[in-house]
Amino acid sequence: MRLNLYLIAVIGVCIAGPAAAQAYDPNYPVCLEVYGGRLTPEYIDCSFTSLPQCQATASGRSATCSVNPFYKGPAKPPKGKAQRQRQRSD
Repeated sequence: MRLNLYLIAVIGVCIAGPAAAQAYDPNYPVCLEVYGGRLTPEYIDCSFTSLPQCQATASGRSATCSVNPFYKGPAKPPKGKAQRQRQRSD
C-alpha cells in the first residue's frame, strides 16, 4: 500500500511543470501585454515609462498596455535626523 502511494506521489511530482516566474518588472510603471497567435508566444514586457510610449509600441499589434500592478515607484530618500552645521564664531 505504501509503495502505491509513493509511486503516485512520484508520478505527480514528475508530471507537474515548473512554476512561472513573475513577468512584471517593478522598476517600470507601464506594461505591454502581447497576445500570442499560432506561431508567436504570449508575453508581457514591462519596460515603458508612460502609457503613450507603450501605446506607440502596441500600435498595429495584438497587444494592450496596462498599469504595472507591481510598480514600486521612485526611490525615497531614507528618513533620518537632519544634521545641523555648527557655525563658527570668530
